Amino acid sequence: MDYKSTLNLPKTDFPMKGNLPTGEPERIASWEKADLYGAMRRQAEGRPKFILHDGPPYANGDVHIGTALNKVLKDFVVKFKHLTGHDAPYVPGWDCHGLPIELKTMAENPGVKDPVEVRELCRKYAHRFIEKQKAEFVRLGVLGLWQRPYLTLDPRYEAFQLEVFADLVENELVERALKSIYWCPDCSTALADAEIEYQDKKSLSVFVQFQARPETLPASIAEAAGGKPVHFAIWTTTPWTLPGNVAIALHPEHTYGMYEHGDGYLVLAPALRESMGQRTGVALGEPSFTFPGRDAAGVLCRHPFLDRDSRVLVADYVSMEDGTGLVHIAPGHGQEDFQIGQQHDLPVISPIDAKGHLTDEAGPFAGMFYAKANKKIRQHMEDSGALLGSEEFSHSYAHCWRCKNPIIHRACPQWFIMVDRAGVRTRAIEAVNDVQWFPDVSIKRIGSMLETRPDWCISRQRVWGVPIPALHCKDCDKETLDPATIRHVAQQVRADGSSIWIDRPLDQLLPAGAACSHCGGKSLEREKDIMDVWFDSGVSHTAVLQDREELRWPADLYLEGSDQHRGWFQTSLLTSIGSRGSAPYRQVLTHGFVVDENGRKMSKSIGNTVEPKEINESLGADILRLWVASADYTVDIKCSKKILKQCTDMYRRIRNTLRFFLGNLDGFDPATGEVPAAEMTELDRWSLAVLIEAVDEVKEHYSSYRFYQVLHLLHNLCVVELSSFYMDVVKDRLYCSAPGSQPRRSAQ
Repeated sequence: MDYKSTLNLPKTDFPMKGNLPTGEPERIASWEKADLYGAMRRQAEGRPKFILHDGPPYANGDVHIGTALNKVLKDFVVKFKHLTGHDAPYVPGWDCHGLPIELKTMAENPGVKDPVEVRELCRKYAHRFIEKQKAEFVRLGVLGLWQRPYLTLDPRYEAFQLEVFADLVENELVERALKSIYWCPDCSTALADAEIEYQDKKSLSVFVQFQARPETLPASIAEAAGGKPVHFAIWTTTPWTLPGNVAIALHPEHTYGMYEHGDGYLVLAPALRESMGQRTGVALGEPSFTFPGRDAAGVLCRHPFLDRDSRVLVADYVSMEDGTGLVHIAPGHGQEDFQIGQQHDLPVISPIDAKGHLTDEAGPFAGMFYAKANKKIRQHMEDSGALLGSEEFSHSYAHCWRCKNPIIHRACPQWFIMVDRAGVRTRAIEAVNDVQWFPDVSIKRIGSMLETRPDWCISRQRVWGVPIPALHCKDCDKETLDPATIRHVAQQVRADGSSIWIDRPLDQLLPAGAACSHCGGKSLEREKDIMDVWFDSGVSHTAVLQDREELRWPADLYLEGSDQHRGWFQTSLLTSIGSRGSAPYRQVLTHGFVVDENGRKMSKSIGNTVEPKEINESLGADILRLWVASADYTVDIKCSKKILKQCTDMYRRIRNTLRFFLGNLDGFDPATGEVPAAEMTELDRWSLAVLIEAVDEVKEHYSSYRFYQVLHLLHNLCVVELSSFYMDVVKDRLYCSAPGSQPRRSAQ
């Protein structure tokens, strides 16, 4: 007898294998044909809104695994909010201006110099990658308004950007000032803090002696010297900045010693005598005289190779951790140096040009590239007797995050948003405390960054970006920014785009009667600087949330990587505080970076990268999404082929559980076959209780954005409670009971 025919074996069209690489594109195509996103929006009409504002990825290059992680996390949030009764629109966006696109465009089009032509080529380049990245995001199953994303290069967006800028100018938060700023010689432009990354670098460090002018020595030191020359010893890892030296800083309270050396005395901190001796070979005995640093304030020393004095002053930040305890001060080459220079009315000398070559103020080293000048300066001081010693020194050094080359500090006039004016910093820190942060420890990170951040340098000496509508007056040689003029320009930009600032006659751009705000002169010419690309994206809270009818200001959630504490989270906050007075977001969620299974940063040179496109083609986007769901994003997230294989196994367990249920629901109609809970078996009532409890926990985890907890719970439910116990126990009842019997219907 064929006993198999007497069993209620599972029947389902749900296939055994997912065949994700081939099945997913077909499913996505069906979503697009049915306008699934539009149907969701129509279904949500009239519900309470939940606005996740998309931080714009950069329109350059392929989608990498970190960007894929970010987009999938956002998709989890939007879909969960929709399923729990919200109107949760998702308007994706792209950051389209900036140096990387300009450099790539110029590399593809060598010889093109005309700014208008360069800008048009950059626009085409950005659009090319927007379409490429858009297709990759859609392939990941991310639903959104892909037909109408926001782009920072759109004329309407640019006009909103200029209007926010006009608000900041009107609130007196924008100023042109001479400061020592980060500068990239390779990119020939100023940089902001958010555009800096630190890498290890080997530098030539030098110990140098500055001879004091004897008539400026205080009586106690002069008496101890007995008429012999006194030299103050400094240490620096940037010999090329010595042409900018105008002072030497000592700590006012720390002790300094005079040591017999050569035909005179050498001044340094006793705490660093031994280490300096080991590094230079200069053997020093015990000090013949000691004094607190404040006693030397006002001494004038001769520069070691330029006809200039260097003034000794005191500063509390001087440390005894390295060097000599005396700090070389060049206000043109460092933020702290610049600040102390302002306090002591020191001249700001920055003898270096935009390409990193020393200028005539550097004396015999004029024309040299700064990095190559180091050895020449060292040799010159050795020949003159000013050098005490030198060595190669490994340290963490600031690099441009775009070209990856070392940067310099360079003093030059730039446009700044003044963070300490009108209480912007204080109000920003207060606003941070009113925002809910996930994970909650991230509030400390952005809080500390806001407390210490310098004024925001927003001008860039490039072409591809939104121009700063500043005017230079030929009569008084000053620059002016006028809110009314900026808004007048913004109206024209809204119609024709920001390139009009370059190619339209100035008299057509300016309102009637435009004049210099300093002298009233009418002889004006346009400035050429563009805005920092972080300002572009930083005003999206107005240019997008205020402009799109399906959105509203402020956003409920910003969700980006943890690096955006110093980037988009901060620039959005500062522009919002400066123009609107409050934060542009109610919640902020941050995730870590993707690393390999050994915790190393992913790099093509190492060969440890994992590409989303390859995952989609070999395993399927659902495996990538499952990996995202499984990861504790509050820390760096590991990804490798081995980890993805584990996600594939997890996927199969969950899929097999669902297939078992679907197969055993064959022939069941809830309308006629439902069994009242009171009449169900105790085991079936237990299984329903487990499910209800799991659903409640899932909702709680989703509401707190703990997606990995959701997956952990779901996987355990399938593998432990269901597959290993419940499904095993009810098989006999499902397979062997009569098709319409109550025991079988109870299980179904």
